[in-house]
Amino acid sequence: QVQLVESGGGLVQAGGSLGLSCAASGITFSINTMGWYRQAPGKQRDMVAIITSSGNTNYAESVTGRFTISRGSAKNTVYLQMNSLKPEDTAVYYCYVHYVNRVAWGQGTQVTVSS
Repeated sequence: QVQLVESGGGLVQAGGSLGLSCAASGITFSINTMGWYRQAPGKQRDMVAIITSSGNTNYAESVTGRFTISRGSAKNTVYLQMNSLKPEDTAVYYCYVHYVNRVAWGQGTQVTVSS
């Protein structure tokens, strides 16, 4: 059974930092891409950052220069370091894994940035 466990969300003041982590288990195939999406109330789920198995990264324009995505040495973990947080970063953040031709999602972790 594929399982993605996220941690690290919380409440922070604008300008502060938070780190998210996600560990994937139950995947017997090589993981192609891992990443983070977010969904604010009343809005669609949007890509925040993704990283491929070779280490290539892609960021949403709104977070470029503030967020950094990385993968653990075991390649089944992904991290998101979020700096200079803004109130508009408030959302539920979801871990995402793409492997073979399948996609798995984490349960989501709330990030709230107060002004």
